[in-house]
Amino acid sequence: MQALITGGAGFIGSNIARALVGQGWGVRVLDDLSSGYLHNLDGLAVDFRHGDVRDPQAVADAVAGCDVVFHLAASVGNKRSIDDPIDDSSVNVIGTLQVLEAARKAGVRKIVASSSAGIYGELRTMPIHESHPLDPLTPYGASKLCMEKQCLAYAATHGMEAVALRYFNVYGENQRFDAYGNVIPIFVFNALQGRPITIFGDGMQTRDFVNVADVVQANIKAALAPGVSGAFNIASATQTRILDLANAIREGLGIPVEIELGPRRAGDVEHSLADVGAASAAFGYAPRVTMEEGLPEYLAWAKGEAERIRNTERN
Repeated sequence: MQALITGGAGFIGSNIARALVGQGWGVRVLDDLSSGYLHNLDGLAVDFRHGDVRDPQAVADAVAGCDVVFHLAASVGNKRSIDDPIDDSSVNVIGTLQVLEAARKAGVRKIVASSSAGIYGELRTMPIHESHPLDPLTPYGASKLCMEKQCLAYAATHGMEAVALRYFNVYGENQRFDAYGNVIPIFVFNALQGRPITIFGDGMQTRDFVNVADVVQANIKAALAPGVSGAFNIASATQTRILDLANAIREGLGIPVEIELGPRRAGDVEHSLADVGAASAAFGYAPRVTMEEGLPEYLAWAKGEAERIRNTERN
């Protein structure tokens, strides 16, 4: 099997690349390195192509000969989309169309696209099922919803198989600090630098955190499931309070940093909890990594990454 991973030098993409190489797949990566890192792919036998998903020729060349495309290249984050909605839509909407068109012309069997729980907006019922109303609160949620609909429309129109995986809050190895990104690396890397952990809100809000290892297995299982198209939640199906998370990070790192409360941010939902029954029924997805297992593993990786950065800066 030959796979293309768009955004394959990034957090989730590089973890998928490592798993696929380990399973004997041929792996090609297309990444413009705007948020990915080549050293995420160190030691992996992958065909790396430097390029932007909005560039039709770069995408066509990367797609050629592939059986499956894992589409992860994206502009990610609610705040980033609020700050620059044009770029957000350009990457997430136009970039996805370029990938779909190239895949259609190349006869790709399946697209597995990375969507987001941000398409749901404020939750009306929990746990949240795929049939929940889709009312995104930010340009990011709206562009991801558009991306998802494009993929499913191509599946219906052109006979391709397309799966959109609606990730909840993913964390794990290769996830670095980004002020626009996930709360876990923001908390961890601030703490490692002795800065306060700032919670926007009262800390009682909850998130459904899913380890990247579970996201990887969801991608691969979806790719290998014959005849499966559609949109599916990918999560842990458990809730974690943000204040509890902050305390666990502080204790796990052994660093006496302050925990501060700030004003709630626009676009943030109050609570989140997913139903993953549809993914389980369609392609056998089952979350395996608990927060009690996954968070210490991530803290160990983050401490090593922080030391690597310090050594690089000294040299």
